Amino acid sequence: MSTLIVPAQVPSVADDCEQLQKAFKGWGTNEGLIISILAHRNAAQRKLIRQTYAETYGEDLLKALEKELTNDFERLVLLWTLDPPERDAFLANEAAKRWKSSNLVLVEIACTRSSHELLLARQAYHTRFKRSLEEDVAYHTTGDFRKLLVPLVSSYRYSGDEVNMTLAKSEAKILHEKIGDKACNHDDVIRILTTRSKAQINATLNQYKNAFGVDLNKDLEADPKDEFLAILGATVKCLTYPEKYFEETLRLAINKLGTDEGALTRVIVTRAEFDMKIIKDEYQKRNSVPLDRAIAKDTKGDYEKLLLALIGHEDA
Repeated sequence: MSTLIVPAQVPSVADDCEQLQKAFKGWGTNEGLIISILAHRNAAQRKLIRQTYAETYGEDLLKALEKELTNDFERLVLLWTLDPPERDAFLANEAAKRWKSSNLVLVEIACTRSSHELLLARQAYHTRFKRSLEEDVAYHTTGDFRKLLVPLVSSYRYSGDEVNMTLAKSEAKILHEKIGDKACNHDDVIRILTTRSKAQINATLNQYKNAFGVDLNKDLEADPKDEFLAILGATVKCLTYPEKYFEETLRLAINKLGTDEGALTRVIVTRAEFDMKIIKDEYQKRNSVPLDRAIAKDTKGDYEKLLLALIGHEDA
């Protein structure tokens, strides 16, 4: 499912560090050399490169990259180079300090990572920011958004496949009643979405459709202007069909006036080593155009080259 292409024979980490250091020397940075190395190393390899670079040259590789790169390409390289839990902590901190659309980033991190990955991100948050993700989310959000987001980022869901069908039927009924009563902020709705395993939620949604003849998300889309309903809908999508959610995020980032580089960068960087192949298939199915062609049409330069490399474009 990953689109990352790592060569069969990877140079030693010392060689990679030496080549990166050479890329920073002289008049102008050798961006192509940076891409040829970092775009073709997995998370463990990148982490070791960063550690070895610091030991060898006395400087954090991220600091060296910051000095040499600019704009969207800089952010793409920096986020890609970060260890995944540290990256999630960084993205969550950015999102927690903003409002509205950035809540989607918190939903993504809370709902598309495994329970263990979310725990590692929260631990990385402690280390980097000297406070908890939960307290920052609670401080920077209000009302129904706080009520949903704090337990979402605090959750440690059961990750097994076992489901309780009796519970699924009863909770499908609860969800239908509360949505029908326009009480989507009810404690029971929040409890179900923030505590149940992904397998259990899938079973509940299947029971919802069987009993009431419509997808739960369709009912949540009844009022497109309701931002809380949109966050609830994103929560359900991220928990049950994350590849479809990420395809939609990419489509909205690319197919509009002015590319949303923030969303494009975030999705490519965080999914390249996990499920980007499925996301690419979803994108082509939904848009009748390959994702790499859409990216090439909407971006340029080294930013484009690194994006294409990360999604496994054969010429990148």
